[in-house]
Amino acid sequence: MQTANKKVINAWAMYDWANSVYNLVITSTIFPAYFESVTGDGNEDTLTDKVTFLGREFVNTSLYNYTLAVAFLLVAIFAPLLSSIADYQGSKKKFLFFFCTVGSVACTILFFFTGKENLGLGLSAMLIACLGYWSSLVFYNSYLPEIASEEDRDRVSAKGFARGYVGSMILQLICFVFILKPELFGITTGYASRVCFVLVGIWWWGFAQLSLSRLPKGTPAVRDHSRSLISGGYVELRKVWNQVKHIPVLKRYLASFFFYNMGVQTVMLVATLYGKTELGIPTTNLIIAILIIQLIAIPGAYTISALSAKIGNLQALITVVVIWIVLCYVGYLLPKGNAEAFYGLAAGVGFVMGGIQALSRSTYSKLMPATKDTTSFFSFFDVTEKIAAVVGIVSFGYIIELSGSQRNSVLALMVFFIIGLILLVFTLQKQLHSTKS
Repeated sequence: MQTANKKVINAWAMYDWANSVYNLVITSTIFPAYFESVTGDGNEDTLTDKVTFLGREFVNTSLYNYTLAVAFLLVAIFAPLLSSIADYQGSKKKFLFFFCTVGSVACTILFFFTGKENLGLGLSAMLIACLGYWSSLVFYNSYLPEIASEEDRDRVSAKGFARGYVGSMILQLICFVFILKPELFGITTGYASRVCFVLVGIWWWGFAQLSLSRLPKGTPAVRDHSRSLISGGYVELRKVWNQVKHIPVLKRYLASFFFYNMGVQTVMLVATLYGKTELGIPTTNLIIAILIIQLIAIPGAYTISALSAKIGNLQALITVVVIWIVLCYVGYLLPKGNAEAFYGLAAGVGFVMGGIQALSRSTYSKLMPATKDTTSFFSFFDVTEKIAAVVGIVSFGYIIELSGSQRNSVLALMVFFIIGLILLVFTLQKQLHSTKS
């Protein structure tokens, strides 16, 4: 196949521009800090703040992690059903619009979350926004093998992530003005945070319309019309697995992806809370660190894409995972209150964060067999990703509750990366052996 024209490629990448503001503002920066603040006791000397929800007492940061884990689990459960309908009807564009709308509206509802008195509202909106974001990515990612030839997928995938980092950074800077200078608008810092949640919803939905207006509708897959759409997705998931089992390189790659992705997703979701509560990094310094991550992530994504073109996808992934292992160990040893050291860690994370996501996605698209059921195959990929995230996030939160320290949880993440690295090496060996054969 030939790569689609520039108009379609730019439209596809524009959705990354639109939705990445959720991942930055809601997942990584302002909302985690806001949640920790409004559910805490206001005393910085308190090691672990507790909240009561559904009749059980939780560490507030652990409850935050558990809620995200539930959202990821729901995506993993329902993605096969959704992908079945989308592939059967060729309606992935409609589903992309639906989940984009659900997610962006949930972000605006977070404006009304003010603390422990309406904790249920905050957690529900947070869960639905997460569900909307990740569900929409099932359909967004599945466009990649339809619009880009195999040799262009690394470049196109990296372009999406890079554009996402630029767009999210622009809105993040706007939000920082509200957070750091609320007096200019006659509001408090807490109210400024809530305004930012509304801005995320507007930005996400608004720019997504530019993307949706140019993306192709999708081609219906040839299916057995007698099969129920309700069960069809799970049947397709099993069919995909049956194909994967007979493609040794792809099977090993997915196993390695499962483990190293536990680490990647968890770091993305808990980095701000780790810096704020465990390392005692002031909010202003956290903001600077996040900007560093965003700025370095853009050249990082392109650099890692170029590296993969030079030495191969799996070799590049092995290199990046080794860097992640080193970063986890540095994060574990990082002294409390050392903002400069935290900046260095942020720079390292930023360099590999976008690159490993873009390369993981494009590597999978290269290893999967030629098929029209791209949504089903990417649904399988997303189910693997979300289950990995559930295990990683729950492990992180549970270790915090057991030990009272997030540093021990960081060591667990390092173990996930090490297992992923070992499996990647096995994958590469299998690929080289298959090539020689």
